[in-house]
Amino acid sequence: MFDLKYFSAFKLHIFDGLVKIIAPILWHTHAMTNTHTIGTQAIEASLQLANSHYENFPVASVLMPKHLRAPIALIYSFARQADDFADEGDLTVEQRLSLLNGFKDELDLLHAYIKPKSTFFATLGEMIKAKKLPFAPFYDLLNAFSQDVTKTRYANYNEVLDYCTRSANPVGRLMLHLYEQASPSNIQFSDNICSALQIINFLQDIAIDFKKNDGKQRIYMCQDELAKFSITELQIQDYVDGAKTIDINWQQFMQFNLNRVSALMQAGKPLGRILTGRIGFEMRMIIAGGEQIIHKIHKVNGDIFKHRPTLNIIDWLVILLKALFRGLK
Repeated sequence: MFDLKYFSAFKLHIFDGLVKIIAPILWHTHAMTNTHTIGTQAIEASLQLANSHYENFPVASVLMPKHLRAPIALIYSFARQADDFADEGDLTVEQRLSLLNGFKDELDLLHAYIKPKSTFFATLGEMIKAKKLPFAPFYDLLNAFSQDVTKTRYANYNEVLDYCTRSANPVGRLMLHLYEQASPSNIQFSDNICSALQIINFLQDIAIDFKKNDGKQRIYMCQDELAKFSITELQIQDYVDGAKTIDINWQQFMQFNLNRVSALMQAGKPLGRILTGRIGFEMRMIIAGGEQIIHKIHKVNGDIFKHRPTLNIIDWLVILLKALFRGLK
C-alpha cells in the first residue's frame, strides 16, 4: 500500500513524523486565512486527519504556499480515508470494497455536476472546480486501493509499475496541476519519482505488508524475481518472525531492487531543477529523502526485517544540504 507516504512531495511522499510538527502550524496559519469559498469544517477535519497519522512524508509542508495548503489537505483526506478503507481495521473484503465504491459513487456525482451526498465531497468538489483539477487521478487512487483489497501478489515488474501508475503517480500529477506546472515532460519526470518512492516504500515495508490482508500476506515484490533469487514465501515468513536471518540470496535480491529503483529515481530527478521556488525545493528534499532511505537499506545489506530504515537528525541535515546544493547549481 502506498500509505500516503509520498503525499508531501507531491505517497510524496520521507521525513519521520514531520506531519506531527507541521500540522498544528498549518492549522493556526489556515485559521487566519479567508476560507469562505471552501467548507471550513471539512478543511479543519482534513488537517486534523493529517495530524493523526504517522507518515514518513510531510503532508502540507510549510514550504507550500498558503493558498494551496487547504486544497492539499483535502486531497490528502480523500486519499487517507480511502486508504484506510482498504487497509485498516477488521473489515471484510466486501465491506472494504463497499466503502471504496461509496467514494467512487460520490466522485461520479461530482463528475456529473450533481450535488454529492456528503459535506466532505461537496467541499472537495468546490476545490476541484476552483483549481481546475482532473478527475482521473482521484479515480485512479480508488482503483489502486480497491486492488489492494483483492490482489496480494504481483507476477512481474510490469504489474508493479502498473499499480504505481494508480497508487502513487496520481498524487504527483495533482500537485503539478495545483502548481500549474503539469506539462507532459514534467508529468513524466513526476511519474518516475512517484513510482520510485512507491517502490522504496515497498522495500522498507516488506515485513509490514506481509502481515496485512487478513492473514493472506501481501507481497509487492515480483514473483518471478523472488523465484530467480531462490526466495520462497516460507523464507520471508521466517525473516518476518525472526526465526532466521537473511542469506546471500536475499541480499542480492535487495541489491538488485535498490539499483533499479535508484535508476528510476534518477530518471525523474531533473524535475527538482526544473521546478522553481517552494515546489522546487520541496521536490529536491523529497528526492534526497528517497535517496537517503535507499542508502540506509544498502547499509544493512537489505535486512529491513531487523533494521527498517528511519530518518534521524543527521539524515535530515544531509537531505537539507543536498536540496540546497542542487538548487544552487
